[in-house]
Amino acid sequence: MGKLFLAFTLIPLIELALLIKIGQYFGALPTIFLVIITGGIGVFLARNQGVMVLRKIQFELQQGVVPGNSLIDGLLVLVGSIFLVTPGLITDMAGFSLLLPFSRNYLREYLKNKFRELIHEGKVNIYLGRF
Repeated sequence: MGKLFLAFTLIPLIELALLIKIGQYFGALPTIFLVIITGGIGVFLARNQGVMVLRKIQFELQQGVVPGNSLIDGLLVLVGSIFLVTPGLITDMAGFSLLLPFSRNYLREYLKNKFRELIHEGKVNIYLGRF
């Protein structure tokens, strides 16, 4: 709970302070345009990458292949899109890093290795029963 509280209070405060500093340096209008432009680019990238991931999942399913990497990519694109909807430069950078394939691939492989470690250490339990 403490980490979530920090994430939902500390990050917006840092974003706000950063936007104020940028606004003081460049002015209010350029700062507003910067937020709008990064949001617009983010929406374009999110749509583009989302469609590409969906097509890849469909292709893999048609081939009879379980789309493991593609499903993780889809989740990362979704999270990146959420970051881009949130106004601020730090969340925009995080969102762009999840939408761009080369950085997303790196994070996907990192997450897969982390999941393997957790499973190997017995810290993950998989329950395949009724809810």
